[in-house]
Amino acid sequence: MFSRGKRCGQRQRALFWGVLLLAWEAAWGQLRYSVPEEMPKGSFVGDVAKDLGLQLPEIRDRGVRVVSEGRTQYFALHGKTGHLVTAERIDREQLCESVQQCVLRCELIVEGEMKFYEIEVEIMDINDNAPSFRQTESELRTIETTPVGSRFPLPDAHDPDSGRNSLQSYELSGDEHLSLAAEYTVHVPEDVPVGSVLVTVTAPDADEGLNGYVKYSFKKITEKATQIFHLDSETGEIALVRSLDFEEGDSYEFELWVRAEDGGAPALSSNVSVRLLIVDENDNAPQVLYPPAAPSAAGSGGGGWSGVELAPRSSEAGALVAKVVAVDADAGQNAWLSYELAKATEPGLFRVGLHSGEVRTARSPLARDAARQSLVVVVKDHGRPALSATATLSVVLAESVAELLAELGSAAEAAAPGEPAGSLTRWLVLAVAAVCCLFVGFLLLLLALRLRRWRRERLPAAESGGLRGVPVSHFVGIDGVRAFLQSYSHEVSLTADSRKSQLRLSGGSCCDTLPARPPPDEPAPLLGEEDPA
Repeated sequence: MFSRGKRCGQRQRALFWGVLLLAWEAAWGQLRYSVPEEMPKGSFVGDVAKDLGLQLPEIRDRGVRVVSEGRTQYFALHGKTGHLVTAERIDREQLCESVQQCVLRCELIVEGEMKFYEIEVEIMDINDNAPSFRQTESELRTIETTPVGSRFPLPDAHDPDSGRNSLQSYELSGDEHLSLAAEYTVHVPEDVPVGSVLVTVTAPDADEGLNGYVKYSFKKITEKATQIFHLDSETGEIALVRSLDFEEGDSYEFELWVRAEDGGAPALSSNVSVRLLIVDENDNAPQVLYPPAAPSAAGSGGGGWSGVELAPRSSEAGALVAKVVAVDADAGQNAWLSYELAKATEPGLFRVGLHSGEVRTARSPLARDAARQSLVVVVKDHGRPALSATATLSVVLAESVAELLAELGSAAEAAAPGEPAGSLTRWLVLAVAAVCCLFVGFLLLLLALRLRRWRRERLPAAESGGLRGVPVSHFVGIDGVRAFLQSYSHEVSLTADSRKSQLRLSGGSCCDTLPARPPPDEPAPLLGEEDPA
């Protein structure tokens, strides 16, 4: 009983897969038609019955129907003729507003044979929309002394149609004092070869003979542009006569005014503005600024770079080890740089920031990790095709400067066995010693400056000329002068077995302030006079 049910289930699954394969058969039946937009309902699109080899009785008996994508059914199958017809009026601008090629898809299902036929219908644009301005009127004001050739910007018109049915040109009518200047913009890649024709100016003239013979010339052009572009007076072709470089130039836009003039008398002419925009190309590879160039790579002209960095073995995950710095002379997307770790001695030990170029530890270093780690970082720009440069970093896992120097010395000995052993180490030791001496000297200088400042703050005010700002009221009488001097400078020197004291004052501190002569009634001296023995 169980085995019978199992066989029945296997038959059902086999039948299901067989039906599914039959249902997806008929990939050969794909059809493609085209029809103009805005056709009335029931318009002919294509003869499906003839193209698929179906007979009219088969269409009625086998249940053939058309299913369109989406909710709206734009097409239907005519049962009597086998023709695919429109089921609704189709507006191309409403369905495909900003798409150049408008395609609608549907499926023809033959239920009796379990077949599907894919049908694509391209909706062709017709000129059913007129150009329009958002504002029907625009007022421009100018003074009567406005020079000839002055330009006044006008709003753009809009036409929802596509291709040749879209907006093509502007015309101005109603005023003989104004003319409409046409303007064209051409994008020029910077790597275009010299001699290439960038744009051709064409001005047809309906006259015959000399009256219809048109010659072209530059009406307005800068001196720099004359050295780069050439205008053929007969054909109107503007060609490149000198190579362009987006990075070297200070201007990436050239505006050329071209005049087309016929050979009539008087000659009639028309002007047009041609704006040439120089487009940057990805012609510069990234340049690595740090780490600096290795002597071997610089001497041989290679693109490799190298540097030595120190990473303590006690570093935790995420510790900053180094930073690769690079620039790109291009502009825009061509100058966007990204960094990635291309090669490493221990792949899981370090990681590189995608946009920053920072080299950090991905985990803590282990005892089994080699002391010298080599990292190759690739710097890429985002141009097409992308250009790249490489930077090579040598990271030494060490805990002290001595360990670092020993490791570098062994590396130098291994790299140059013919040289005296430890020569590089001696130079590195001398360099480290010089740095240490400079540091100690700086500390001593800083300490001396601090001591000098402290002594200045402790010295008496009289030694710094403090008497000059003393009010006049302090100089009242000899006793007052002595009291004043003692209050500002009272350095006393005592000698052994002496009961006398000697007062010493700075002569320059008081000579400009004290009166030079004593009062007539008291001829006693002021300073430093001792009693007779």
